Amino acid sequence: MIVVDGDRLTPVEITRLAYRLDEFVLAEAALSRAERSYQFGEQTAARRPIYGRSTGVGANRDVMLVNPAAQAEALLRSHATTSGTARSRERVRAMLAVRLNQLAAGGSGASPDVLRALAAMLAEDALPPVRELGSVGTGDLPALASTALALAGLRATSPPLTRTVRMAIGDALPFLSSNAAALGDAALALVEIRKLARASLVVGALTFLAVDGNPEAFDPAVERATPFEGARQVCRSMRGLIAGGAPPARIQDPFGLRALPQVHGALVDALAALDTTITRMVNAPSENPLLLPDAGLAHHGGFHAAYLAQALDGALLALAQSAQLGLARLTMLSEPMYTGQPSFLGDGTPAASGVMIVEYVAASALAGLRAVAQPVSIQTVTLSRGVEDDASMAGLAAQQALQAGADYRVALACELVAAVRCLRLRAVPPTPALAEAVLACSSLDPDTTDRDLTPDLDTAAGLLDDLAQIMSSSGRSSSA
Repeated sequence: MIVVDGDRLTPVEITRLAYRLDEFVLAEAALSRAERSYQFGEQTAARRPIYGRSTGVGANRDVMLVNPAAQAEALLRSHATTSGTARSRERVRAMLAVRLNQLAAGGSGASPDVLRALAAMLAEDALPPVRELGSVGTGDLPALASTALALAGLRATSPPLTRTVRMAIGDALPFLSSNAAALGDAALALVEIRKLARASLVVGALTFLAVDGNPEAFDPAVERATPFEGARQVCRSMRGLIAGGAPPARIQDPFGLRALPQVHGALVDALAALDTTITRMVNAPSENPLLLPDAGLAHHGGFHAAYLAQALDGALLALAQSAQLGLARLTMLSEPMYTGQPSFLGDGTPAASGVMIVEYVAASALAGLRAVAQPVSIQTVTLSRGVEDDASMAGLAAQQALQAGADYRVALACELVAAVRCLRLRAVPPTPALAEAVLACSSLDPDTTDRDLTPDLDTAAGLLDDLAQIMSSSGRSSSA
């Protein structure tokens, strides 16, 4: 049972809620915190203007409201404007989980009844339709406005929602002031990429065995040469995986193996930084204005998601470099100089193509990954008559991270197919630490004649989850 209390929700828990793997409970302490913020907001609004509660929003911030009750619904309807494809149910659930936890942190001034209704929406899986476009990294306005309309009974959900709530003027803007959709996407992407990053060490170790790599690249001395935690984790993990292998065939390997601690280690560190960023933002009240009874009222820019966009950009740049090493290792596996086998690990038939096109598939996936790894945080726009003159585009960065994970899985599957084939052709026994992984890969077709390898790639893509679990269970990776 996951406790949603506004203080300790993690990306893993968000993902488990998104895929309905766990149930949750909304902490009573969170409702009490929300009640105090709500009462403080009511009292403060009676004394002074509050943005979005007494005034319009954006460039209308200096326009005083004449009919606040009517304006609440009008604000939600106008801000629900969107376009693009529908988001998956998993992504919508992730957004709802994040928004519920942020509101539970207190500070929004929204009624506790809004939290209760949102919790019911998530628990009942009565999801609103949410489309892709409209977020610029200063609030996922259309996605959250669509959700608020559904909570108010003004928009249908699937299945129908059994509990609705009146969205007053003190609830409308506070509900919108969040990057919950971007954070939900970022959490899903982080969990997927981190899982694949663990699996990639197993795949890389299989390639290492297949080409009789040199273990000196992961020696304890290398931990001193590359004084970063991620590199140290990779060195230790690889030493454990390859211990007991054959003597090295070369004095030093190509970079695909030799630079693994330096390049993949940077990815491990970037993912750890992304985890910290997501976790802190998910457990903080980001609403503008902020209504904290113990600190007062603040109109601020805490909703600006520059930290998230830059953390995502950094992680994807590191991922693209690590994936490039995978393609380099796949190239090694196609080269007789490294394997002692026919070109492209063919069956010995003259001019056999073997895994030749697997390399093309990997290169195509890597090209897609590189495209979505282009930094988003250097983009910006000026909106709302020049009042909102900067944007992080964090939502786009999170969407790109989801696509990057899909591309990375394909690239790893390509290397796994070739590595397993090479190990079989050479009859290389697994090291003790890789025995379970090799057994898991027994479902890969042993036929080496030229044929369509698409089913093999699909099987390998599914096996990566098993390899990641083996890595985690072995205790050889602390990057989980």
